[in-house]
Amino acid sequence: MTKINQTTRVLSFLQSGSDLTEGQALSKFGIRNMSATASNLRRKGYAIYTNRKTLSNGNVATVFRLGTPSRAVVAAGYRALANA
Repeated sequence: MTKINQTTRVLSFLQSGSDLTEGQALSKFGIRNMSATASNLRRKGYAIYTNRKTLSNGNVATVFRLGTPSRAVVAAGYRALANA
């Protein structure tokens, strides 16, 4: 499986409204570094949010989700483009 295909599959999964932990990324998509995949999607303009969540077994996991950027984030992006 190619990296592009994995990233596309992750994006599709997140667009369905589901959250994704690092463990799920490995088991479902074979992705060992979900943080890098999230960064790649952010560079493409997707608002990928990272949160910490306590799971039902008491373990704490990093959870990735696709969200809607706030007005402040969009404004900061436009300011950065104007200054580039």
